[in-house]
Amino acid sequence: MKNWLNKYIVFTKAEFNGLILLLSLILLSYLFPFIYRYYYHKENVLNANDVAAIQKLELADSKTSLYPHTYAPKDYPQRKSKSEITYFYFDPNIIDANKWQLLGLSLKQAQSIVNYVAKGGRFYKPEDLKKMYTISPQKYEELLTYVQITAPKQENTFKSAFTKKEPVLVEINNADTIELTLIRGIGPAFARRIAKYRERLGGFYKKEQLMEVFGIDSAKYNQIKDEIAINRENLKKLNINAVQYDELKNHPYLTGKQANALIQYRKQHGNYKSVEDLNKVLILSPEIIQKISPYLEF
Repeated sequence: MKNWLNKYIVFTKAEFNGLILLLSLILLSYLFPFIYRYYYHKENVLNANDVAAIQKLELADSKTSLYPHTYAPKDYPQRKSKSEITYFYFDPNIIDANKWQLLGLSLKQAQSIVNYVAKGGRFYKPEDLKKMYTISPQKYEELLTYVQITAPKQENTFKSAFTKKEPVLVEINNADTIELTLIRGIGPAFARRIAKYRERLGGFYKKEQLMEVFGIDSAKYNQIKDEIAINRENLKKLNINAVQYDELKNHPYLTGKQANALIQYRKQHGNYKSVEDLNKVLILSPEIIQKISPYLEF
């Protein structure tokens, strides 16, 4: 064969040996399934004596089992006959698993209902028993007559979180956040917002300015206005002829451009002598001048 192959195809010795090995592997892979099935079948074939012994064991097990030819679970729930069921008036929110079993439920069914109540579930009316999938429609009809649900007791020690506040009068330019919460309708969050805006503003010179605080609309303002007092002597004022740009631009009534215009006009024309001089700064509208003037001193 080697000479025949060499006549038509030229192989080196190494290539010829590799070809022989490859053909051997192909042949072995082809024959392997047949060899495997032959030996495997031979090792697992049962003789007649083995078959007879197995059948004998299965027959013995079926006679001792409560469920012939099946595996019988040890804790399989047994239903009670009607003569063993005891009916009595009960509250499904209170009774335990033992009493549910007296009413004719299996242990598994009873425990399911007890677990439902333990996790926060509650029966508010007898018809709520329908939502328990463990209770069949027939069983529901049998139990319905005996259901008596007791209304839960009201806890006297648990009071409303929103206690009514007595009317007060708070001067908001001096009050701290705790004092501000004495005003009806003002909680800690609103108190902090009012105090923060008051600091930027320099104080309130009229009550209506509270509507500039985030979250206080006209309805909230009408609710709280009668419990608020204003002391204008506590306003923090800015000396318009000495104040610097950084401090002036932080006032909520002025933009950066307006603050810069005020500073530049002062540098070019000298000090401001009165509020009327502010009208000479073209970028300031009469409304802005009216709002900012209580916070300026000349």
